[in-house]
Amino acid sequence: MKHQHFKKIFLLIIICASCLMTSGQTLLDSTALNQLSDKDKPALLTQLAEQSRINGDYKAAIRKAQQSAALALRFKNLAEVTKAYTIQASIYATTKNFVSSKKAGDSALFIAQQSRQPIAMAYAYYAQALFYNAIDNSEQITKYCGLALKLLEKTADPYLSAKIYYLLYMINTHWDDVKNVNKYARAATENALKTTDYNLLGNCYTALSVAADYNYASTKNPVFRDSVIYYLNKAQNLYQQYPKYVARKTYGIACINSADYYLRYFSDTDEAAKANAIRYAGLANEVMKGAINGEEIRASSLGILSEYAKRNKNFVMTEAYLQEAYSILKTQKVPSYYTLINIVTALAKFYEQQGNYEKALAFQKRVTEYNSRYFDEKRTLNAQKLEVQYEAEKRNNEVKLLKQRAQYARQQKYLYIGIAIASILGLIFMFRSYHFRLKYSLQRERQLHLEKQDAELLMKFEKEEQARLKAEQLLLESQQQQLQKEVMASQLQLEHKKEVLFQLKEKLSDNQKLNINKIWNEELMLDNDFEEAKFQIQQVHPDFFSTLNQKAQQKLTPLDLKLCAYLHLKMDTKKIAQLMHIEAKSVRMSRYRIKQKLGLGKDEDLKLFLQEMV
Repeated sequence: MKHQHFKKIFLLIIICASCLMTSGQTLLDSTALNQLSDKDKPALLTQLAEQSRINGDYKAAIRKAQQSAALALRFKNLAEVTKAYTIQASIYATTKNFVSSKKAGDSALFIAQQSRQPIAMAYAYYAQALFYNAIDNSEQITKYCGLALKLLEKTADPYLSAKIYYLLYMINTHWDDVKNVNKYARAATENALKTTDYNLLGNCYTALSVAADYNYASTKNPVFRDSVIYYLNKAQNLYQQYPKYVARKTYGIACINSADYYLRYFSDTDEAAKANAIRYAGLANEVMKGAINGEEIRASSLGILSEYAKRNKNFVMTEAYLQEAYSILKTQKVPSYYTLINIVTALAKFYEQQGNYEKALAFQKRVTEYNSRYFDEKRTLNAQKLEVQYEAEKRNNEVKLLKQRAQYARQQKYLYIGIAIASILGLIFMFRSYHFRLKYSLQRERQLHLEKQDAELLMKFEKEEQARLKAEQLLLESQQQQLQKEVMASQLQLEHKKEVLFQLKEKLSDNQKLNINKIWNEELMLDNDFEEAKFQIQQVHPDFFSTLNQKAQQKLTPLDLKLCAYLHLKMDTKKIAQLMHIEAKSVRMSRYRIKQKLGLGKDEDLKLFLQEMV
């Protein structure tokens, strides 16, 4: 058997077995359950389930995890329920029961969401990451591990942090990402050192040895090569110091990796390296005897022993080791075909080199058979993975759709509430606006009414004022007319006196006899007539003469105007004749002439016309 074949076997064991070794904080005695109340049992049952899982007793682990979940749910300890479902998700992922793993992970997530506890949500996200690790969906693994670690920043849990970093370390070994392999292996170890879980710490030391192996392969620095065995020795020492707390499989992996280290990095002539390799391979074989699911480690250790027996030309022991490894693997209910194919291939080549072509052909046929089974198994698993992944994506899309619908419903609800609030506010605003407008209208109406009243009062006042002013004006006009009439009457009287005096003068100069008493009496009568005329002349329009001239069609003489004034004063013909010292006949003739000048008709009365003038 060539060296490279064993290398493939050992690296496969490192990776696959590491998926199983993730916790087990203390060694627990199931009898302690009887001493606890039902309320306190879930936490212990969860730890017992994890312990059974580490030891490979998956049925017992599932049973205890289910009991824990049921009791914790009864007492509404939702964080413990989430942890119990996480263990179930891990077991189903390891046993390739993808559907059950997904259901357990979803249950963990649902319960954690109900609890609203960061630590519960972190476990639920870790359960999701374990499921996606089983179906090789690296993107989702990274996503959920990141979500869990972000929550653990708020609520520290070194135990869970170490497990998450360990899972990230494993997926980076698939990608041969040396930087991240080192980063996450160190982070896992740092957190594991803060716990009392020595089994988890042992696996983290093994992870550091793998990281050192990567470093040496990329740099060829002997310091990294020595680090491989250093960390493997630390893992082995933990088992020796705490044999009750470290799983045999964890120790067996450390031993088989140590044997592989000496096989790969030391020459055939290095007796010390050969002795160490044989010793560690023997320890791995011994410790895994009777252990559940320890067949692969035992087969790998026997493969290494057969390689050293072959180097020593001890072909009997070479055949014995390979046959024993083959027998061990065949006893598995579901054998690891990858390791089985490598062992059978080694047997076929061994018999071919020994010249036993019949056995070589027989084992080569088995290689073909196991390859076919391995291919069918891989195809079936891949089909299951694809189906489960499709269902998971479908479910996730449905959940996203439901969330979107719920979000849309919430948004719609908020929109309706907003519209309702806006409508109510609008109605309130409209009501208040209507109220203000009504109030304003009433105030405006009252104001207009007051303004109308003020206007009416003002109008009334103005009318009264106008009436008063008009009355005053009329009074003034009347007074003015009276004054003018008095003046006109006085002028007429003065003219008459002047004419009387002139006549007296002529008579005296002619030595005529005068009857003074008669003249005196006549003048007294005329004065009385003039007093009466003064009273009547107060009614004459001040512009009497100007108005009369305007109406006249021919120019009126002063004598005409005087006669019109006497007529306006309602004097009769006799008095006018006496005042004017003319005959009554002359007065009548003058009246006729004036009537013609004024353009009055034959039937029109001059006296009435003059009296009606304003």
